[in-house]
Amino acid sequence: MLRAGSTHSFEFFPPKSDDEELRLERTLFELAPLHPSFVSVTYRGGAASRQRTFDLVTRIQRGGAMTAMAHLICVGHSRAEMRDILKNYQDAGVTNVMALGGDIPDDPALVASEFSHASDLVELAREVGDFSIGVAAHPQGHPRSKDLASDRHFLAKKLALADFAVTQFFFELDEWVRLVGELRDLGVDKPVLPGIMPVTTLSGIERMAAMGANVPASLVARLEEANLQGGAPGVRSEGIRAAVELCRQLLESAAPGLHFYTLNQSTATREIYAELFS
Repeated sequence: MLRAGSTHSFEFFPPKSDDEELRLERTLFELAPLHPSFVSVTYRGGAASRQRTFDLVTRIQRGGAMTAMAHLICVGHSRAEMRDILKNYQDAGVTNVMALGGDIPDDPALVASEFSHASDLVELAREVGDFSIGVAAHPQGHPRSKDLASDRHFLAKKLALADFAVTQFFFELDEWVRLVGELRDLGVDKPVLPGIMPVTTLSGIERMAAMGANVPASLVARLEEANLQGGAPGVRSEGIRAAVELCRQLLESAAPGLHFYTLNQSTATREIYAELFS
Protein backbone atom coordinates (compact mmCIF):
# COMPACT_ATOMS: atom_id res chain seq x y z
CA MET A 1 0.00 0.00 0.00
CA LEU A 2 2.75 2.43 0.91
CA ARG A 3 4.56 1.69 -2.34
CA ALA A 4 1.35 2.31 -4.32
CA GLY A 5 0.76 5.84 -3.06
CA SER A 6 -0.56 7.98 -0.22
CA THR A 7 -2.50 6.09 2.46
CA HIS A 8 -5.05 7.14 5.05
CA SER A 9 -5.53 4.95 8.10
CA PHE A 10 -7.40 4.94 11.40
CA GLU A 11 -6.49 3.67 14.86
CA PHE A 12 -8.86 2.16 17.42
CA PHE A 13 -8.59 0.56 20.83
CA PRO A 14 -10.47 -2.59 21.91
CA PRO A 15 -13.65 -1.95 23.92
CA LYS A 16 -13.84 -2.86 27.61
CA SER A 17 -17.63 -2.75 28.01
CA ASP A 18 -20.87 -3.22 26.07
CA ASP A 19 -21.25 0.55 25.73
CA GLU A 20 -17.74 0.88 24.31
CA GLU A 21 -18.45 -2.03 21.97
CA LEU A 22 -21.54 -0.27 20.59
CA ARG A 23 -19.67 2.99 20.14
CA LEU A 24 -16.86 1.26 18.27
CA GLU A 25 -19.30 -0.59 16.02
CA ARG A 26 -20.93 2.73 15.15
CA THR A 27 -17.54 4.33 14.51
CA LEU A 28 -16.44 1.50 12.21
CA PHE A 29 -19.71 1.78 10.30
CA GLU A 30 -19.34 5.55 9.91
CA LEU A 31 -15.71 5.39 8.79
CA ALA A 32 -16.06 2.46 6.38
CA PRO A 33 -17.28 4.71 3.50
CA LEU A 34 -13.95 6.56 3.66
CA HIS A 35 -12.27 3.33 2.49
CA PRO A 36 -9.26 3.44 4.81
CA SER A 37 -6.06 1.88 3.52
CA PHE A 38 -5.85 0.01 6.82
CA VAL A 39 -6.99 0.25 10.41
CA SER A 40 -4.90 -0.53 13.48
CA VAL A 41 -6.00 -1.81 16.87
CA THR A 42 -4.07 -1.15 20.08
CA TYR A 43 -4.21 -3.03 23.32
CA ARG A 44 -4.06 -1.65 26.82
CA GLY A 45 -1.89 -4.34 28.37
CA GLY A 46 -2.59 -7.68 29.97
CA ALA A 47 -3.82 -10.98 28.59
CA ALA A 48 -7.51 -10.01 28.55
CA SER A 49 -6.90 -6.84 26.54
CA ARG A 50 -4.58 -8.71 24.19
CA GLN A 51 -7.35 -11.22 23.51
CA ARG A 52 -9.84 -8.42 22.83
CA THR A 53 -7.38 -6.93 20.36
CA PHE A 54 -6.97 -10.30 18.65
CA ASP A 55 -10.72 -10.80 18.44
CA LEU A 56 -11.33 -7.32 17.02
CA VAL A 57 -8.45 -7.44 14.52
CA THR A 58 -9.40 -10.87 13.18
CA ARG A 59 -13.08 -9.88 12.94
CA ILE A 60 -12.21 -6.77 10.93
CA GLN A 61 -9.88 -8.77 8.70
CA ARG A 62 -12.45 -11.50 8.09
CA GLY A 63 -15.08 -8.88 7.25
CA GLY A 64 -13.13 -8.03 4.11
CA ALA A 65 -14.00 -4.32 4.06
CA MET A 66 -10.83 -3.15 5.83
CA THR A 67 -7.24 -4.34 6.17
CA ALA A 68 -6.34 -4.69 9.85
CA MET A 69 -3.06 -4.19 11.69
CA ALA A 70 -2.54 -5.55 15.20
CA HIS A 71 -0.50 -3.81 17.87
CA LEU A 72 1.82 -6.12 19.80
CA ILE A 73 3.69 -5.26 23.01
CA CYS A 74 6.65 -7.45 23.87
CA VAL A 75 8.16 -6.24 27.17
CA GLY A 76 7.14 -8.57 29.98
CA HIS A 77 6.62 -11.55 27.66
CA SER A 78 8.60 -14.64 26.74
CA ARG A 79 9.75 -15.41 23.21
CA ALA A 80 7.63 -18.55 23.18
CA GLU A 81 4.53 -16.57 24.13
CA MET A 82 5.13 -13.91 21.48
CA ARG A 83 5.89 -16.58 18.88
CA ASP A 84 2.52 -18.21 19.56
CA ILE A 85 0.74 -14.84 19.32
CA LEU A 86 2.36 -14.11 15.96
CA LYS A 87 1.50 -17.57 14.64
CA ASN A 88 -2.11 -17.13 15.73
CA TYR A 89 -2.34 -13.88 13.79
CA GLN A 90 -0.70 -15.47 10.77
CA ASP A 91 -3.15 -18.38 10.88
CA ALA A 92 -6.03 -15.88 11.06
CA GLY A 93 -4.82 -14.10 7.92
CA VAL A 94 -3.50 -11.02 9.71
CA THR A 95 -0.08 -10.19 8.31
CA ASN A 96 0.28 -6.55 9.37
CA VAL A 97 1.60 -5.84 12.88
CA MET A 98 2.81 -2.86 14.86
CA ALA A 99 5.78 -3.98 16.96
CA LEU A 100 6.01 -2.04 20.23
CA GLY A 101 8.16 -2.36 23.30
CA GLY A 102 5.59 -1.20 25.83
CA ASP A 103 5.90 0.06 29.38
CA ILE A 104 7.77 -1.82 32.06
CA PRO A 105 5.12 -3.89 33.92
CA ASP A 106 4.08 -2.85 37.42
CA ASP A 107 3.93 -6.51 38.44
CA PRO A 108 7.47 -7.52 39.54
CA ALA A 109 6.77 -11.05 38.35
CA LEU A 110 6.53 -9.77 34.76
CA VAL A 111 9.66 -7.63 34.73
CA ALA A 112 11.92 -10.58 33.88
CA SER A 113 11.17 -10.26 30.17
CA GLU A 114 12.92 -11.96 27.27
CA PHE A 115 12.47 -8.72 25.34
CA SER A 116 14.12 -5.37 25.99
CA HIS A 117 13.06 -3.31 22.99
CA ALA A 118 10.64 -3.33 20.08
CA SER A 119 13.51 -4.24 17.75
CA ASP A 120 13.64 -7.64 19.49
CA LEU A 121 10.00 -8.20 18.51
CA VAL A 122 10.66 -7.09 14.92
CA GLU A 123 13.40 -9.71 14.65
CA LEU A 124 11.10 -12.43 16.03
CA ALA A 125 8.28 -11.48 13.65
CA ARG A 126 10.72 -11.82 10.76
CA GLU A 127 11.54 -15.34 11.95
CA VAL A 128 7.91 -16.38 12.34
CA GLY A 129 6.38 -15.28 9.04
CA ASP A 130 6.01 -12.86 6.16
CA PHE A 131 4.66 -9.90 8.13
CA SER A 132 4.52 -6.25 7.18
CA ILE A 133 5.94 -4.66 10.31
CA GLY A 134 5.43 -1.15 11.59
CA VAL A 135 7.18 0.50 14.53
CA ALA A 136 6.54 3.64 16.56
CA ALA A 137 8.39 6.92 16.11
CA HIS A 138 8.31 9.96 18.40
CA PRO A 139 8.99 13.32 16.73
CA GLN A 140 9.74 14.89 20.12
CA GLY A 141 11.72 11.84 21.27
CA HIS A 142 10.59 8.79 23.21
CA PRO A 143 9.75 9.70 26.84
CA ARG A 144 12.42 7.27 28.08
CA SER A 145 15.18 8.47 25.73
CA LYS A 146 18.02 10.29 27.43
CA ASP A 147 18.31 12.77 24.55
CA LEU A 148 17.08 13.32 21.01
CA ALA A 149 20.32 12.14 19.37
CA SER A 150 20.19 8.73 21.07
CA ASP A 151 16.47 8.49 20.33
CA ARG A 152 17.11 8.93 16.61
CA HIS A 153 19.98 6.41 16.69
CA PHE A 154 17.82 3.69 18.23
CA LEU A 155 14.85 4.56 16.03
CA ALA A 156 17.01 4.27 12.90
CA LYS A 157 18.26 0.86 14.04
CA LYS A 158 14.70 -0.31 14.72
CA LEU A 159 13.25 1.08 11.51
CA ALA A 160 16.03 -0.46 9.43
CA LEU A 161 14.65 -3.85 10.51
CA ALA A 162 10.99 -2.93 10.00
CA ASP A 163 8.97 -1.80 6.96
CA PHE A 164 7.57 1.54 8.08
CA ALA A 165 6.94 3.73 11.12
CA VAL A 166 3.91 5.54 12.51
CA THR A 167 4.56 8.61 14.62
CA GLN A 168 3.10 9.73 17.87
CA PHE A 169 0.74 12.63 17.14
CA PHE A 170 2.32 16.06 16.75
CA PHE A 171 1.21 19.53 15.71
CA GLU A 172 3.81 21.25 13.50
CA LEU A 173 5.09 20.25 10.07
CA ASP A 174 8.71 20.88 11.05
CA GLU A 175 8.55 18.07 13.61
CA TRP A 176 7.88 15.46 10.92
CA VAL A 177 10.29 17.02 8.42
CA ARG A 178 13.08 17.07 11.02
CA LEU A 179 12.41 13.47 12.08
CA VAL A 180 12.49 12.16 8.50
CA GLY A 181 15.59 14.19 7.68
CA GLU A 182 17.48 12.96 10.73
CA LEU A 183 16.60 9.35 9.90
CA ARG A 184 17.77 9.87 6.33
CA ASP A 185 21.07 11.23 7.64
CA LEU A 186 21.42 7.93 9.51
CA GLY A 187 20.87 5.96 6.31
CA VAL A 188 17.19 5.06 6.78
CA ASP A 189 14.54 6.16 4.28
CA LYS A 190 11.64 3.85 5.15
CA PRO A 191 8.15 5.45 5.09
CA VAL A 192 7.23 7.39 8.24
CA LEU A 193 3.48 7.90 8.54
CA PRO A 194 2.54 11.03 10.50
CA GLY A 195 0.07 10.49 13.34
CA ILE A 196 -2.78 12.99 13.53
CA MET A 197 -5.00 13.81 16.50
CA PRO A 198 -6.69 17.21 16.76
CA VAL A 199 -6.77 19.15 20.02
CA THR A 200 -10.50 19.70 20.50
CA THR A 201 -10.59 20.77 24.17
CA LEU A 202 -8.40 22.95 26.36
CA SER A 203 -8.03 20.10 28.84
CA GLY A 204 -6.62 17.99 26.01
CA ILE A 205 -3.50 20.19 25.95
CA GLU A 206 -2.23 18.78 29.25
CA ARG A 207 -3.26 15.22 28.41
CA MET A 208 -1.32 15.30 25.17
CA ALA A 209 1.75 16.72 26.89
CA ALA A 210 1.59 13.83 29.37
CA MET A 211 1.60 11.44 26.39
CA GLY A 212 4.83 12.93 25.06
CA ALA A 213 3.43 15.41 22.52
CA ASN A 214 3.67 19.00 23.72
CA VAL A 215 1.21 21.35 22.06
CA PRO A 216 3.12 24.37 20.68
CA ALA A 217 2.50 27.77 22.25
CA SER A 218 1.14 29.17 18.99
CA LEU A 219 -1.60 26.52 18.85
CA VAL A 220 -2.39 26.95 22.55
CA ALA A 221 -2.88 30.67 21.91
CA ARG A 222 -5.22 29.92 18.97
CA LEU A 223 -7.31 27.58 21.09
CA GLU A 224 -7.48 29.98 24.02
CA GLU A 225 -8.60 32.79 21.71
CA ALA A 226 -11.21 30.48 20.19
CA ASN A 227 -12.45 29.71 23.68
CA LEU A 228 -12.87 33.42 24.43
CA GLN A 229 -14.76 33.93 21.19
CA GLY A 230 -16.87 30.78 21.03
CA GLY A 231 -16.43 28.66 24.12
CA ALA A 232 -16.00 24.90 23.87
CA PRO A 233 -17.51 24.68 20.33
CA GLY A 234 -15.08 27.35 19.19
CA VAL A 235 -12.12 25.43 20.63
CA ARG A 236 -13.24 22.28 18.84
CA SER A 237 -13.65 24.07 15.50
CA GLU A 238 -10.25 25.71 15.79
CA GLY A 239 -8.62 22.41 16.72
CA ILE A 240 -10.13 20.75 13.66
CA ARG A 241 -9.02 23.67 11.49
CA ALA A 242 -5.44 23.40 12.78
CA ALA A 243 -5.39 19.64 12.10
CA VAL A 244 -6.61 20.19 8.53
CA GLU A 245 -3.85 22.77 7.99
CA LEU A 246 -1.22 20.34 9.27
CA CYS A 247 -2.52 17.49 7.09
CA ARG A 248 -2.41 19.66 3.98
CA GLN A 249 1.15 20.73 4.76
CA LEU A 250 2.18 17.11 5.27
CA LEU A 251 0.66 15.95 2.00
CA GLU A 252 2.28 18.85 0.15
CA SER A 253 5.59 17.78 1.73
CA ALA A 254 5.23 14.26 0.30
CA ALA A 255 4.25 12.48 3.51
CA PRO A 256 3.46 8.83 2.63
CA GLY A 257 0.01 9.11 4.18
CA LEU A 258 -1.95 10.18 7.25
CA HIS A 259 -2.70 8.03 10.30
CA PHE A 260 -5.62 9.27 12.41
CA TYR A 261 -5.93 8.53 16.13
CA THR A 262 -9.71 8.28 16.43
CA LEU A 263 -10.20 7.51 20.14
CA ASN A 264 -13.00 5.23 18.83
CA GLN A 265 -15.01 8.20 17.62
CA SER A 266 -15.60 9.15 14.00
CA THR A 267 -16.83 12.73 13.98
CA ALA A 268 -13.55 14.69 14.10
CA THR A 269 -11.82 12.27 11.72
CA ARG A 270 -14.67 12.50 9.21
CA GLU A 271 -14.65 16.31 9.39
CA ILE A 272 -10.92 16.46 8.74
CA TYR A 273 -11.18 13.92 5.94
CA ALA A 274 -14.03 15.83 4.29
CA GLU A 275 -12.00 19.06 4.30
CA LEU A 276 -9.02 17.31 2.76
CA PHE A 277 -10.56 15.05 0.16
CA SER A 278 -14.12 16.15 -0.65
